[in-house]
Amino acid sequence: MPASTHPRLLILAVLAACGLSACTSTETRRTETPAPEPLPVAVTKPAPALTFQGPVLTGDGTCTAPAPAGAAAIEIGIGECDLVRLKGKPPTDVLVGEGRAGREVQVLYNEPGAKELYFFVNNRLDRIVK
Repeated sequence: MPASTHPRLLILAVLAACGLSACTSTETRRTETPAPEPLPVAVTKPAPALTFQGPVLTGDGTCTAPAPAGAAAIEIGIGECDLVRLKGKPPTDVLVGEGRAGREVQVLYNEPGAKELYFFVNNRLDRIVK
């Protein structure tokens, strides 16, 4: 077939040749702007754990040291061993763990007719459930 009889085929062949020549070109042009430098990222340090003072209860219900005679009544804010000293007997059960706020302790006393549960956070009585 002569190329003059099919001008569309001639145009398609020229376009295909131009397209392929662009793929094999070794010339590169950078017309885009370079990427900006990354911003430094601030690293946050975890908050230090709250500290507590005084003797604390172990998992078996004993104190790590004798409780000072500071607290006179069972009230919010007393220490774990103050509770045991004021109750006059070891607890029925003690759960010791770590929570968001630090050391968390649950102390259970089975009293006649009721159960008392004392919640401590960092060696301070936080709440009482009777």
